[in-house]
Parts: sequence; structure tokens; C-alpha cells
Amino acid sequence: MPELPEVETVVRGLRVSLPGRAIVEVRFGKTDFVDNPAEIAERLPGMRIAGVTRLGKFICIALAAEGARAAAPSPFYFIIHLGMTGQLTVIRSGEPVAAHTHGFFALDDGRELRYTDIRRFGRMLLVPEAGLAEFKGHLGHEPLEIGAEEFLRDFGSRRARVKALLLDQKILCGIGNIYADESLFRARLHPARIAENLTRKQLLALHRAVREVLAAAIRCRGSSVSDYVDSEGKRGEFQLRHRVYQRTGKPCFRCKAKIRRAIVAGRGSHFCPRCQPAPRKRGGARKDLKPRMHAGADG
Repeated sequence: MPELPEVETVVRGLRVSLPGRAIVEVRFGKTDFVDNPAEIAERLPGMRIAGVTRLGKFICIALAAEGARAAAPSPFYFIIHLGMTGQLTVIRSGEPVAAHTHGFFALDDGRELRYTDIRRFGRMLLVPEAGLAEFKGHLGHEPLEIGAEEFLRDFGSRRARVKALLLDQKILCGIGNIYADESLFRARLHPARIAENLTRKQLLALHRAVREVLAAAIRCRGSSVSDYVDSEGKRGEFQLRHRVYQRTGKPCFRCKAKIRRAIVAGRGSHFCPRCQPAPRKRGGARKDLKPRMHAGADG
């Protein structure tokens, strides 16, 4: 599933090519992932794209009415989630249509914004300007913006596994399985550790690791481990720098121990058993987490 770095990369590409362009036509194939497709197809033509931003894992396209439609409420927002396999690219209208392309948004310069999604777990919806604050209110903190003390408060008081908290979109928005695993490795924390049992120093290390890993992934234009491509159809490169994610059985870059995979918080979690020691049970014995030694795809 595209996570914060992948969505940020797509947004930065769209921000170069879309603002100022008008939408002239909307066509859909399958619409089971679209909230009210008829409304979107009716309202978007004639609107001009004012800007593109990211809200967690959501792409937010600001639309403003002009000309004959200038009296309409303005602006409103076209919000897109890429789900697990979604791709949003800008190409010439005459280019061949890829399989599983379900959204076509023709622009006034002869190009199209196309949405392709094999599994159709994404989402599209319109949000009026008055409803944007409420929409944002359902999301957690931006991981690249949350301060250290706020991070300490949110994590240090919770009796939950730290991996589960990293994945909770109401706490931090945008982090998924890849960057949770990579951040925990950098912070030397086992994914099954209970957050409230971590020291201040450990939580600060995790806060720093999250920011460093996400920033590095953005610089590399995201991780292409499955279907992800940027707005120009190009793959990211951060998968070449993964330290634990999908490296089951391979040697740790730090200590050469074999990377393990176990189910933590219902998700496949990759970690180094030596650099990230498992939490202890009462009485001092280490908790036995049975690893699954085969490498599999984790969304």
C-alpha cells in the first residue's frame, strides 16, 4: 500500500503539472471505490485546479470555479486515496490505456489525469471547503510535523504494542507496514514492545527514526515493492535501502543476525532479533514470538 513517502512523491509530481489546468471531462469505468461518481462527473468539468496537497495517505486536489461557474461555492476538494494498488498519472490523452484504468480526468491542455487500480481498494470523494476541517479531524498527526513532546505524550501513555500505534492512522497519519518496520529497526525497538514501558530516551529515538526514515524515503521517491509508481509512471528507489522490510532470512546490516518475520498487531513485522530484542515476560524470560521464516508481501 502506498504510504506517506509514496503519496508525497505523487503529490509533488502533480503539483508541478496540474495547478492552473482546467478539467474539461470526467469518465469512469468501475466506480465501486467512488463516493457519488455522478456528482464528481457533473461538478468537476469546468473547474480549475488551484493546488495539490497531501493529507496523510490522501491526495487533496483543490478546485476553484471560474467563468460562468464562478458563482458556485468555491473552492472544494477532490480527495483520492490510492488504496493498495492505486496509481495516479498524468499522460497525453491519446496514449494507450493501461488495464484496470477506472478514472479519466481530461485537462484543457490535451493531457489526462488517469487513475488505475487493480484491486480497487482506493477511494475518491468530494469535500466542500466547510467540511475539510472535519475530514482532517479524523486523521492523526503528520509524522513529519509532530514535535518530540507531543510524540512522547501520545505514545508514552498507551498500553499497546508500539507497532500497532505506528500503524494507527488516528495517532499518526501516513505510516504503514514498510516505514513502521524500518523506523523500529533504526530505533532498535522490537515491534511488540509496549509503548508505555519504553523510556523517554527510547521514545525520542523512535520519534527521530520515524522522521529520518520518512525523509530519506521521500528523497528516494518512495518504495516500489509492488504496484507503486509516481505521477510520471516511474518507480521509487527506497526499496533498495530497506534494512528489514521483506528481508526475512537475510543478514542484518548491523550485526549479521538473520532478519525474522513475525505477526505483531495482526501484521507481518520484520525485525532483527539481536538489534531489536523481544520484550520480557514477567519473571524475566523473553517473550517467545514464533517467527514465520518465509518472505511474503505485506501491505
